[in-house]
Amino acid sequence: MIIRNAWAIARNDAMRSDALEIVEAGIAAVLPESVIANSIQLNGDVLDIKGHKYDLSRFKRIFVLGGGKASGTMAVEVEKILDGRITAGIVNDRYGVDVKSRAIKINHAGHPIPTEDGVRGVEEMLRMLSKAGPDDLVIFLISGGGSALLPCPAKGISLEDKVRLTDLLLKSGATIAEMNAVRKHVSAIKGGNLVKYSNGAAVVSLIVSDVVGDDAGFIASGPTAPDCTTFSEALRILKKYGIYEKSPQSVINHLENGAKGLVPETPKPGDPIFERVNNVIVASNIIALEAAARKASEKGYRPLILGSCITGESREVGLVLSGIAKECLRSGNPVMPPAAIISGGETTVTVVGSGKGGRNQELVLGFLQNYAQGTTIISIDTDGIDGATDACGAIADATTMKKAQEMGLQISDFLKNNSSYDFFKALGELVYTGPTGTNVSDLRLILIRNEHAAPQQ
Repeated sequence: MIIRNAWAIARNDAMRSDALEIVEAGIAAVLPESVIANSIQLNGDVLDIKGHKYDLSRFKRIFVLGGGKASGTMAVEVEKILDGRITAGIVNDRYGVDVKSRAIKINHAGHPIPTEDGVRGVEEMLRMLSKAGPDDLVIFLISGGGSALLPCPAKGISLEDKVRLTDLLLKSGATIAEMNAVRKHVSAIKGGNLVKYSNGAAVVSLIVSDVVGDDAGFIASGPTAPDCTTFSEALRILKKYGIYEKSPQSVINHLENGAKGLVPETPKPGDPIFERVNNVIVASNIIALEAAARKASEKGYRPLILGSCITGESREVGLVLSGIAKECLRSGNPVMPPAAIISGGETTVTVVGSGKGGRNQELVLGFLQNYAQGTTIISIDTDGIDGATDACGAIADATTMKKAQEMGLQISDFLKNNSSYDFFKALGELVYTGPTGTNVSDLRLILIRNEHAAPQQ
């Protein structure tokens, strides 16, 4: 099973077991072994990537490069398809990922905080790219987490300063799109700049999206995609979240110089460097949600997908979801129980306390503030790691509330200190998968059953 502690947290409860099965179906649908096989076919010498065709007999060499929390498993699957045709390759995946490839080096680096190992991996990629030319094909494997796993600070900015900036952004409450707008402008390769190193080679990026709206320009900070953001926008974001004054001086100097036109902007749509570049989304949040909905239907629930673009403060989104669940129980709207309310996207946590947690754990804790009786909620990060914890999320139901009361655990206290991990750990409600090898943001599920209702048959 994908969820390692499924038996322990199911507790012989039918709704909990159903919830875990439904979430697993969602994750399984976006694993690289599924999405790569569905997106890429090799027919003789013709490589077909979702309609983009490449006659491999016309290329002298094939390089496979990339980074992100799905890059290692993507590399393994791409190697299976190309079978001996890869000249060389390297991808940066996070520490602890245990996958092996014959032709593609799996370099391990830090996430969410960039490390020197990541820098060295990027340097090796750039050395490989320096050998490429118009007669070569470069396949980039890009997934969420690439912003940290592909560190290449702009001139004048140290890795330490970039780490400091990353930490400030992560704790600020900025959306992933806002964070990446900043990170593009303090990097030598993000925001489309990586293409500048390809020497006119044909480039195709296979992208696993963790970004709301699936804009290739924001996934992993868009190393091979045109960038619509600017230095001025990056500065506005730092000021919006009150971290301009706290940011390293080297970062501020670089962004200010860029806004004045003293540093070249990132390449924009229409730039000739993208003439031989295709960015192809091979997996996204909606695929996981639809797979979860199918499994929910099989289990006898009426599925309702709220959407894959849900953002906002985690605890507040949790409160909204609890309100929707209560309305379902009260009036049968927007869906009549037995129901499965499914949603995705990526919420954020504005850290004000010193506790430990993640956005999914905090969302479930927010849901419990106004708990809807007769419901089971589970919220997980599809990459297997929620925040800076070893869990991917949390599960909760009426027994959670009862046990918390018995133990004297006050939800408001844990929310105040951003200590969602400690709350759910004490109750044994954390969900563990370990690194899944994919990353399409978050998957949330609420199962609703009236007291006397049974699932549809």
